[in-house]
Amino acid sequence: MGDVKMKVVKFGGSSLASGRAVEKVFEIAAADESRKIIVVSAPGKRFPEDEKVTDMLIDCGIYALEKEGMPPKLEKIVERYSRIAAELGLDNKAEEVRGRLLDTMASGKERPEYFLEKVKACGEDLNARLIAEYFSSRGIEASYVNPGEAGLYVTDEPGNARALPEAYINLKSLRERKGIIIFPGFFGYSKQGDVLTFSRSGSDITGSILANGIEAELYENFTDVDAVYSVNPHTVSSPKEIRELTYREMRELSYAGFSVFHDEALIPAYKAGITVNVKNTNNPEAPGTRIVGERDNTNGPVIGIASDKGFCSIYVSKYLMNREIGFGRRILQILEDFGLSYEHTPSGIDDLSIILRQHQFDHAAEEQIAARIKEELEADEVVIEHDLALIMVVGEGMRHNVGTMARASKALAAAKVNIEMINQGSSEVSMMFGVKENDESRAVKALYEEFFEPARTAVR
Repeated sequence: MGDVKMKVVKFGGSSLASGRAVEKVFEIAAADESRKIIVVSAPGKRFPEDEKVTDMLIDCGIYALEKEGMPPKLEKIVERYSRIAAELGLDNKAEEVRGRLLDTMASGKERPEYFLEKVKACGEDLNARLIAEYFSSRGIEASYVNPGEAGLYVTDEPGNARALPEAYINLKSLRERKGIIIFPGFFGYSKQGDVLTFSRSGSDITGSILANGIEAELYENFTDVDAVYSVNPHTVSSPKEIRELTYREMRELSYAGFSVFHDEALIPAYKAGITVNVKNTNNPEAPGTRIVGERDNTNGPVIGIASDKGFCSIYVSKYLMNREIGFGRRILQILEDFGLSYEHTPSGIDDLSIILRQHQFDHAAEEQIAARIKEELEADEVVIEHDLALIMVVGEGMRHNVGTMARASKALAAAKVNIEMINQGSSEVSMMFGVKENDESRAVKALYEEFFEPARTAVR
């Protein structure tokens, strides 16, 4: 069985929110016998006002830590799984689901962080068990596999676990299993036997780890859109679909607000050189978007535009800063003293800006930081500016196209958007513009028109 082509297929919460949705997942899995491992999320929202099962589990876990008695949302969770089971024609699952949840809720609370991890992981685990039973009821050989049984060992970091090197070696044995494997996403086990979750969107990470471990031919990631779009469809109506982009481009875009992938999720697949194919559960025949190691740059310099709010900048100027050894290190040490991480540091000869996410600190900390920079570094000026949006213009083709920065700046000027800062990544795969949050939407539209609608730009 060693040389058989195998695919790892991951389905997100929106693709598993109801019995009908799970039926579609079965049809997709059954249509291609190389779809060997199915990674499942917890049930997501069925409609905009609905609650995700994972969010309800977190509420239950916090309730159990703080109060006595039954968490109010526990029966709601039981009802969600029971309804999915009923829609799939399975026996009433209420008692089984309730029993597993109550066992988890009754487990030790002396380490609250680890207790919450165990509760959070129930969503995926219950769903994987249910889906494996449904696949079997449809006459396909299928089995639920627990991450602990498979040897998916992770670091002891609650909420931010990472796979240990030996996990990849252990997971390779899954190739020898017969039938389809239904694998719960989002969590693994420490060597001490504790359940530990990956960061949110962790089922994407599980899929990526499994693809690497079993040396998959392809990692198919099913969601509820036909493809990755070149820009947020809420900002620009009917934007162009991206057919193919590189891992590096996807990483830059997801960092800057693209919600298709958590920006760390693809690293295990990337390291193994495995192509990722983003596809739509509701339209599985659509080609989707392929994420690859390298691609032909035939589409022009820019592949996508992403933006994110909630940043601030600390602008520091000092005459002859460039001659002062250790200036940057001393500023970053002050930030470290306040437990702050920074995102970018564009700099000039006598000045630099530090870009941070502004939710990290309050007004009092801000004043102390400014005072320390002025006093300890004898800065001429320290200005903190709030409510910035960062816009990332991304494309491998920028390295081979002259004038991309000029085109972007001109488009923003024509849209009367003031650029607060510019930073071009040393990889030349992205350029970043800082603008005021209230200019974000206008700026993104102007850049989209410039790079993706040249006909409209020419008419202007």
